[in-house]
Amino acid sequence: MISCIHKTAMSLNPRKTVLLVCDVQERFRSAIYGFEPLTASICKLVKASQVLGISNYVTEQNPRALGPTVQEITSLLDESPDEKLNLGRFSKTKFSMITDEIFEDDIGLPRYKNFILTGIESHICITQTALDALKITEAENIYIPVDAVSSCNKEEVPIALDNLRQRGVQITTSESLLYRLLGDADHPQFKYIAKLVREEKQNTAEALQTLAAVL
Repeated sequence: MISCIHKTAMSLNPRKTVLLVCDVQERFRSAIYGFEPLTASICKLVKASQVLGISNYVTEQNPRALGPTVQEITSLLDESPDEKLNLGRFSKTKFSMITDEIFEDDIGLPRYKNFILTGIESHICITQTALDALKITEAENIYIPVDAVSSCNKEEVPIALDNLRQRGVQITTSESLLYRLLGDADHPQFKYIAKLVREEKQNTAEALQTLAAVL
């Protein structure tokens, strides 16, 4: 029993985990349901990833037409204490984030065992990324926090997430993920994460009330 519990607790190892931020761009700010709380949830995950040593991978859908990733996110990435954690920010036309670039040696996305998938849109890019990751990469676990994904039409979200859940994707919340990554209150970054959770309490509540309410 002890070994089984230990194995479960270690299944979300930060060093084997990557945070994916999909197409959270300026042009979508007024089009996506719950865009502001979604962005706040992603920013919380980015802050946590930087102290936990989690790599991040960011894509932009046709940025010439749709603009760059929103400043709230890019400013955090630009201030990263460890640039090696920033695997890159890539433009794409493909809906899936699983593009040819991920196989390059300096990115090596397929080697990560745990994918945390955030961004837009749930029924298009998020869905296709999750399915491709299951098929093409070595990912053992794909996590989608409900407070960090959305679509233009909110009714699309529960359908997409239910479909992905049936394929083995784990549907969760950003706060639950943070504590899964810690695993133990004795973790050296526990105080930082607990403080971050307290500071983001209002944003988290708003995100859940807005984005989880559609499920």
